[in-house]
Amino acid sequence: MENKDIRKILPHRYPFLLVDRIIEIEEGKKAVGIKNVTANEPFFQGHFPDNPIMPGVLIVEALAQVAGIAVMNIEEFKGKLGLFTGIDKCRFKKVVRPGDQLVLEVLIDSIKMGLVKAKGVAKVGDEVAATAELMFIMTEEG
Repeated sequence: MENKDIRKILPHRYPFLLVDRIIEIEEGKKAVGIKNVTANEPFFQGHFPDNPIMPGVLIVEALAQVAGIAVMNIEEFKGKLGLFTGIDKCRFKKVVRPGDQLVLEVLIDSIKMGLVKAKGVAKVGDEVAATAELMFIMTEEG
């Protein structure tokens, strides 16, 4: 799935669209996405100018966007908005820097009454950068 296809599903736009490509998807079950981290990301201006590190919260947001793509492909949720309801067991294990390629793997654990529970792993190469359990609700509006 190319970036133009992702923009048809997710409402996010630059600079907050954090998924460049989807390389694997199983509707409602699993998705794997790519985020190419570049030196011109706007957050690097302040985080940190002489030691650029991708903020952990944005890594978690990228995982959530990949989860959203897996769920928003289901007919019932097309055109809806996913809003965070919780982030559990979040751990950061590797610093992510310009030039890294984040591979964002998300497994959907359950979908009940629009409440989605998922597990995500962000990797750079073979190294785990972050893990988190995500919860979000699919809704008509924010």
